[in-house]
Amino acid sequence: MGHINYADTTFVFLSTVLVMFMTPGLALFYSGMVRRKNVLSTTMHSYATIAVVSLQWVILGYSLSFGHNIGGFVGGFDFAFLNNVGFKANAAYASNIPQQIFMMFQMMFAVITPALISGAFAGRMRFPAFLIFTLLWSTLVYDPVAHWVWGDGGWLKTLGALDFAGGNVVHMSSGVSALVIALFIGKRKGINEARPHNLPLTILGAGILWFGWFGFNAGSALAINNVALNAFITTNTAAAAAALSWMFCEWAVFKKPSAMGFASGAVAGLVAITPGAGFVSMGSSLIIGLIGGAICFYSVTIMKKKIGYDDALDAFGCHGVGGTWGAIATGIFASKSINSAGADGLIHGSFRLLGVQFLGIIAVYVFAAVVTLLILVVVNHFTKFRATEDEEEVGLDISMHGESGYSLES
Repeated sequence: MGHINYADTTFVFLSTVLVMFMTPGLALFYSGMVRRKNVLSTTMHSYATIAVVSLQWVILGYSLSFGHNIGGFVGGFDFAFLNNVGFKANAAYASNIPQQIFMMFQMMFAVITPALISGAFAGRMRFPAFLIFTLLWSTLVYDPVAHWVWGDGGWLKTLGALDFAGGNVVHMSSGVSALVIALFIGKRKGINEARPHNLPLTILGAGILWFGWFGFNAGSALAINNVALNAFITTNTAAAAAALSWMFCEWAVFKKPSAMGFASGAVAGLVAITPGAGFVSMGSSLIIGLIGGAICFYSVTIMKKKIGYDDALDAFGCHGVGGTWGAIATGIFASKSINSAGADGLIHGSFRLLGVQFLGIIAVYVFAAVVTLLILVVVNHFTKFRATEDEEEVGLDISMHGESGYSLES
């Protein structure tokens, strides 16, 4: 069972709180980018996800993700309703902290992931359909992928794929699913007039995400050690590099650097470094951030327009594309000198890791896309996903929730 280290336990406890804080930060980040008539609806997507996935996780999700391995694909039901999840450590995952705190830490990853998807359909998905989708997606997509990558016996973990804090599990799975939903649900009504209504909210949300991401990445070391401190440094370095990279790209193309672009770049860098935060050096994280900011800028400002899909808040452009680059970069820059539990990447003389990383990317893309589409088709048969034209015209705050985010009354 292992010996509980109380310093490590406190560290993971605080990291859990930081990751939890990221979802309200995401609510601010997203809600500032939508039209004022959809600010509460967009906020509710993140907060409702906290509630729905918190219950799903303790009842079934944790067990499917980290329970007894079934064919490398999914966990069993041995931890359902938190059966056998106590203060003692589970040596398969962390022998130094109680399994209960490991479970809670992982819960916060499960919570924010479907909330990320909501950026793709902001302003046009009906709330009942959103609740059903979130529950099904968490169970049928997130939990199996988490087991593949992090679960004891998961097939990608067994092959040696590296994902320190959720490039595959969180960002690619949510980004690809977001793209599928954007294509399935169609473009927003009045998309050409859609403008961010409150950018200070978005900037505040980005700051909270940057702050919370230290728990997300450094906390994934599950101990106060050299790996945690390395992840702490690489996380901040990549975020700073990507913020400036996006800003200068935007400056060059559109002649002015925007606050929105700077904030988006920081988030893109945080996404890109997530898979490799505990496996790559500070110098490598600088490169990852610089390239990640530029790639995500291109995907959001140029690629999306060329293809013509309406990913309202760029969930795929930042999280799908950024997570993909991060997984590839891990295969290039990872070093066992940074983390002996990892592997050497391409620049350190090994081609194998990069191949495994590409396999993981393909597997997550295909699985997330296919299962998400199936969920959409089935749920849409019982309750419509898309709001009506009248509901969109009025705004989802009023049509779905019966209230307005702002009032002119004294």
